[in-house]
Amino acid sequence: MPLTFALQPNPAPAPDARVAEVLANPGFGTFFTDHMAVAQWTKGQGWHDDGVRPYGPLSMDPASAVFHYAQEIFEGLKAYRQADGSVWMFRPEKNGERLAQSARRLMLPELSVEDFLTSCESLVKADLRWVPDADGGEQSLYLRPFMMAYENFLGVRAAENVLYCVIASPVGTYFAEGVRPIDIWMTDEWSRAGVGGTGAVKCGGNYASSLIAQYEGYEQGCSQVLFVEASGSDRVDELGGMNVFVITADGALVTPALEGTILPGVTRDSILAMGRALGLEVQERRLGASELRTGIESGEFVEAFCCGTAAVISPISSFRSKRGEFSLPEGSGSITMKIRNAITDIQFGRAEDTFGWMRRIA
Repeated sequence: MPLTFALQPNPAPAPDARVAEVLANPGFGTFFTDHMAVAQWTKGQGWHDDGVRPYGPLSMDPASAVFHYAQEIFEGLKAYRQADGSVWMFRPEKNGERLAQSARRLMLPELSVEDFLTSCESLVKADLRWVPDADGGEQSLYLRPFMMAYENFLGVRAAENVLYCVIASPVGTYFAEGVRPIDIWMTDEWSRAGVGGTGAVKCGGNYASSLIAQYEGYEQGCSQVLFVEASGSDRVDELGGMNVFVITADGALVTPALEGTILPGVTRDSILAMGRALGLEVQERRLGASELRTGIESGEFVEAFCCGTAAVISPISSFRSKRGEFSLPEGSGSITMKIRNAITDIQFGRAEDTFGWMRRIA
């Protein structure tokens, strides 16, 4: 039976003045709305106790299995207010499908795509006033669905009690400096995920394992880290939290193929579709770190960018590593920005959605 996520209104919502203050400068992932969507799963009973409830702390026992075995997954998607005041989500069914894939890999119960959509839509409808206006640049309402082991048990097995939750946060641009070319640190010393591991699913462990290289990159003045497979195969993987693309001088759009260690990003998939629509030759294939370097140095690769739900698309100005630095041409990024603008124009209703990507909420 489908879940309904009925609303239990927050008896003490944030005053309108406070909401306005937050929306004037939301930052990223700092402020949260009045409600959250929740549901529980119990072995033998399935999903139950679903609803949209007042946002607040979760009661967790120190023996809760998620603390000890990291059995958890999450998603990230956005709701956008368009110029006519309507509110839409961008390809939320793809996030629902990926959450189910992640659940299978982490031995968590699958939530149907229908129930996933209902949970997100119900939360957005409850907190519509938190969705920034269309004139706020690229502000939106970021949704964070997550699922975790919620059982007080220290044995190593799949949890028999699981919590699903969706929280929401009004956000601006992911990078504080806005949309501008960034520098990327490359590492083959550290790995975010290995072959046969969890690289293709969205779980916290992947991000935790990327942090040591991320902070190494910060020390080198870089905004993100690009992982190169550490086994010696010279294969570019992905960034700590984003997929990576390069554009060739003859108009090919190239990104590493999904081979089990790379997250199948929703933004990545959208860029591939948009690239084809714009007449670019799309290539999903193995991309070596040595090829990346020689391609940039020879002029074969003329643009590079990274992408994800949070940042959408960020142009890359250079790649740095312990072996040196190689930079994209000064002033490059015209095709990158063309793709970026084409996608954000659809998200904010400035262009016709010929792909059928947008789902109206209100």
